[in-house]
Amino acid sequence: MHIAIITAGGAGMFCGSCMHDNTWARALMDAGAEVSLIPTYTPIRVDERDVSDSHVFMGGVNVYLEHRSRLWRRLPRMLTRPLDHPGVLRLLSKLSISNDAAVLGDLALDMLAGESGPLAGKVDELVEHIVGHVKPDVVIFSNALLVGALLRLKDRFSGPVYCTLQGDDVFTEELPETHKQRVLDAVSERARQFDGFFTHTNFYRDHMSEYLQLPKERFHVIPLGIDHRGHDGQPRSHDRSQPFTIGFFARISPEKGLHHLVDAALLLHARRPGEFRVKVGGHLTPQHRRYFQTLQATARPLGDSFQAVGSPSTLAEKVAFYKTLDVLSVPTEFGEPKGLYVLEALANGVPVIQPAHGAFPEMLDATGGGILVEPKSPQSLADAFEELLDHPATCRTLGRTGQSRVREQFSLTAIAASTLQVLRHAGPAAR
Repeated sequence: MHIAIITAGGAGMFCGSCMHDNTWARALMDAGAEVSLIPTYTPIRVDERDVSDSHVFMGGVNVYLEHRSRLWRRLPRMLTRPLDHPGVLRLLSKLSISNDAAVLGDLALDMLAGESGPLAGKVDELVEHIVGHVKPDVVIFSNALLVGALLRLKDRFSGPVYCTLQGDDVFTEELPETHKQRVLDAVSERARQFDGFFTHTNFYRDHMSEYLQLPKERFHVIPLGIDHRGHDGQPRSHDRSQPFTIGFFARISPEKGLHHLVDAALLLHARRPGEFRVKVGGHLTPQHRRYFQTLQATARPLGDSFQAVGSPSTLAEKVAFYKTLDVLSVPTEFGEPKGLYVLEALANGVPVIQPAHGAFPEMLDATGGGILVEPKSPQSLADAFEELLDHPATCRTLGRTGQSRVREQFSLTAIAASTLQVLRHAGPAAR
């Protein structure tokens, strides 16, 4: 079986969705499938072996310029093609074009217009590559916002086409009110042409079925998977001469809830000064620098106990960060559809404290590796931190239990087997 996965680069940052798409592709390859991982917008950035194609389709710079300028659309392709080079896209994504949903409403609508919109040429290039060059048995889009290419693809491709939903609502909900409903209606209407949908939790299946008004029976729940190689499973020794260490590792943005963790740390500091520290890691985009600067000022009473370590650039650096922690917490504002950081922390024996919403209740029920607290409640979070601070044996037990179950249930083998089981029942073209 030849599977084409159409992924979307994260504009130079580590994006959980494209990182997991890469892991998913590798898992399917290990299981014997042929996989083409096709990046769109920008190259993907991962901290494991990158198996994506070298060519980027619907390159973000050209898409943006064609959206803004009719003159640019008329230029010969030979003049605009160099801007789709991965190296150029990596550079320019750092310098100019924002991936902030709040300024991308009009562009999103142009993308969703597909074959009838101003970006039809980009849609045709992608479809021609899939049908004329890759020639897969199955196509999987990594998010519903790529659905503008679906109708043209369906005109030329007879095999099944699926869509993985893994955060589409987060982007849509950040759009200005002038664009949000229009984008949602366009996605919902076009997405009905997919042959099925993948989510990673029952929560997100139920939520997106209602959000996009799609039949729940067309959804398939595929577990998240991580490559346990590199996660050596040897956490810190819990040396009590060192302060209890609370970690945060995710994109630094309001929706990931770092402000809740800072507020909880201040509450805990009032009770237990000098007995703990907070270490913050993750990618910081330009539009959220002021947010983080405000949090750093708020955290000033913590002194040196509040440490920002930046974004680890390799798997080894990321694992080294996890292994300095006693507990990880990413107290999100929204219903997180994935939460790879939970699995990564547990793979290294680090328990988690997460809000009781989104994917987290299912993840912690499956792994037994942490504690659920009231969402958006710094008080509940501070109480849970203090509970593990006072009971290191409980902390170790949660870490060991989570580590064992993650390796059993969230492996490359598990995600590949679940995916192939669905695809083999999709019809003759997928076999």
